[in-house]
Amino acid sequence: MVARQEILKTLDSWLMPESFQDYCPNGLQVEGREQVQRIVTGVTASQALLDAAIAADADMILVHHGYFWKGEPQALTGMKKNRIKTLLSHDINLVAYHLPLDDHPEFGNNRRLGEVLGIANPRPLSGLLWKGELKEPLSAEAFAVHIAKQLNRRPLHLGTGPDLIRRVAWCTGGAQGFLPQAVEAGVDAYISGEASEPTTHTARECGIHYFGAGHHATERYGVQALGEALAREFGLEHQFIDCDNPV
Repeated sequence: MVARQEILKTLDSWLMPESFQDYCPNGLQVEGREQVQRIVTGVTASQALLDAAIAADADMILVHHGYFWKGEPQALTGMKKNRIKTLLSHDINLVAYHLPLDDHPEFGNNRRLGEVLGIANPRPLSGLLWKGELKEPLSAEAFAVHIAKQLNRRPLHLGTGPDLIRRVAWCTGGAQGFLPQAVEAGVDAYISGEASEPTTHTARECGIHYFGAGHHATERYGVQALGEALAREFGLEHQFIDCDNPV
């Protein structure tokens, strides 16, 4: 067993949440038991994940998408009340890291997505954007098939670009708004999680391939890496639970 505070202290030293202006609190969001042996990780702290974590006898749930987002209703009613009640009644800690987990050079969603997709020379481009090269040039269709194979989800392909894709940029999750920055970087394709109405027109008119590979699907890997690192650091039990989401 490890003291909850030791785990939180280590997470904060790794992820440095104080360096980010985020849309939610990073770190401990709901306090549970003081001693931790089993950690469950997941993308989003949905009711399905909470129930699965209880079945796994978890002491702590570590996620990328937690609670208390800016602009959301503050009252603990309905779905929000049920989630908080579940955590408190089972004395489980909920810990969440949003932008710090996207950005981290080792555990981050962007770094890990680049590895999963086998992109060579992955490196930060600007802000949360990353850039790299394919190990061999691929057509847009072949690259879509590759993404589908690695993420187990067929991506949405928008726009038109070079016949062969060599240089790619990416940012996981709801980062379709960074598409103009990818265009400025001169890459052949941009990968993110979602698409908005303007995404189609930007991709078409700027001559770039856009792949919407799923918000959830692109952000499964950072929290897994973080959970595995904690398990190694403290000798904890770690289990990643994937509550699939088609978006």
